[in-house]
Amino acid sequence: MKIHCFSSLILFASCFLPACAPSSQVETSAVATYSNQAPVPQFINDPYERYNRGVWAANAGLAKGVIYPSTKVYKTVLPQPVRTSIQNFDRNITYPGRLVNNLLQGRWTGMGDETLRFLSNTTVGVGGLFDPATRWNIEKSDANFSQTFSKWGWRPKTYVVLPFFGPSDERNTLGLVADRASSPLIYLNQPERNATFVTTYNGISRVSDRARRIMEAEPDSYIFGKQAWTYISKYDQPYAGSTGPVDSGVLQTLAAASIAPKNKNFLGRGRKIKVKIPTTGRKLKFNYWLQPHPAPLVYIAPGLSSHRLSNLSLAVAENLHEQGYSVVSTTSVFHPEFMENASTANLPIYLPTDCKDLVVALTEADKALAKKHPGHFTKRALVGMSMGGFMTINMSLREEKADSDLIPFDRYVAVNSPVDMVYGAMRMKEFVQSPMAWPEAERQDRVNNALHKAAVNGVLLSKKDQPPLQFDQIESEYLVGLSFRLGLRNILFSSQIRNNQGILQTPLSKWKREPAYNEIINYSYHDYFNKFAVPYYQQQGISRDELLRHANLRNHELKLRNQSDLRIITNRNDFLLPDKDLKWLQKNFSSSRLTIFPQGGHLGNLNSPDVEKAIVKALEDLKAT
Repeated sequence: MKIHCFSSLILFASCFLPACAPSSQVETSAVATYSNQAPVPQFINDPYERYNRGVWAANAGLAKGVIYPSTKVYKTVLPQPVRTSIQNFDRNITYPGRLVNNLLQGRWTGMGDETLRFLSNTTVGVGGLFDPATRWNIEKSDANFSQTFSKWGWRPKTYVVLPFFGPSDERNTLGLVADRASSPLIYLNQPERNATFVTTYNGISRVSDRARRIMEAEPDSYIFGKQAWTYISKYDQPYAGSTGPVDSGVLQTLAAASIAPKNKNFLGRGRKIKVKIPTTGRKLKFNYWLQPHPAPLVYIAPGLSSHRLSNLSLAVAENLHEQGYSVVSTTSVFHPEFMENASTANLPIYLPTDCKDLVVALTEADKALAKKHPGHFTKRALVGMSMGGFMTINMSLREEKADSDLIPFDRYVAVNSPVDMVYGAMRMKEFVQSPMAWPEAERQDRVNNALHKAAVNGVLLSKKDQPPLQFDQIESEYLVGLSFRLGLRNILFSSQIRNNQGILQTPLSKWKREPAYNEIINYSYHDYFNKFAVPYYQQQGISRDELLRHANLRNHELKLRNQSDLRIITNRNDFLLPDKDLKWLQKNFSSSRLTIFPQGGHLGNLNSPDVEKAIVKALEDLKAT
């Protein structure tokens, strides 16, 4: 299954926020609630969604087609120290705006600190190209007009996407204009004024990689950006205290949000390939990293609705590549990218069909890679995480393994796989409903506060001297449950926009999705199964009982016992794995095939050295041969 990286909201928003810094609370729209009245997060009003999506699409095209390729050249030509000096100069030269806004906000200490920084960096720092003030521990006091307007009580009401600058609202738009007007650079004569374009482009180059990756990985990067803006643009601080008990397994699961490749340039060191899928006639993308010599090739199947560029997939790929394996990152069968290009079924959930679709796609990728890099690969392995692990276990049972036309895997490794998907769906519903334990009058505010804390934690991740805000059991359960629910929203919208079953009451439009999203967010995975999947597959001659039979590994117990090429890695406190399922795994898999860690929750320890070693150990005999 999937853990939605709430901390990546910060990374994403930072790619497109206007030059003015984030500011205070936005006025949010009234959105639908779950059928049992558990609240959903409130996002900023978006009455101009069609227009905003059009501007977003243009910005995305510019970012992916022009800005990203050009910044790659820019960063190759200009070394990091030079780019850092330009960044330092940009901040130093815009000192007047920070001075004025610290004054308007009554932040006298901030005025003094910024003045000391300006004097130090302008003199000792050679016109601001260097930053001795930071080495001398002189505090920064960032301030802008949007913050000032917020301090004066202006609460924004309307979301707007600006050409080139991205997410904003009416207050931040005016703040952006005022900030630009306060910059001395715009009052210079040509050609000195061109320094404005240099500093702006230099800032864009720092975030272009992350922006492109998230825009490509998110099924609907527009809604992701709007959700990010709602909580990133708050100037006030959330209530930080945890008032209830803590569930270590669920809390450790949230740690998955911070897992990422150790080398920020790892993605750029790989390559991308696009292959035509014979069963659909469409093309599907894969990312891969090669060894300079022949080596085993490992395919990574990510969790529920996760993308090939998700941080978890990239972290696993980096670990395996460093240990001498060639690696291919794939997209989940439950992600719209796969659904729309490689699925033969409109609704993924029937494991025989889903596994066949996946193995067909991997076969085409393998053929293309073998043709492009002949003699480069020895053995093949499939490593699946969460729902990808569940599919990996089912893939080890497929009868087509003997089919020479389909890719043969020599090893299957499942990490944090559930045993019973129905139990997992039940747990997700419980998690989403967990705020019902709060007093009714407090629920909405506390839900919004939990997401605000998650957004703030994204900032604190980069500040090692500041501890992150803590979550109690209800908050952590809700955040995990919401991440799965948002994944389901993308699955349902993608399936119904292509083949509307007439179940949703809201008109479906790619350019105005908010009404449909507000309806879909009411549906749980139980609803997905009973209201959408069962009727669809009954039309295909597949009964409800048959769907359920493949949703539980116990129904394949005898076959699984004999799968000598299967390895399972899991955690004892994984909330998707009750004691009875853990005992079932121990009963049917020997210690040489089953590794159980005492802690980690669900995927929360995926980057720990012990888990990384366990994954490598599960594959090491392939490398030896």
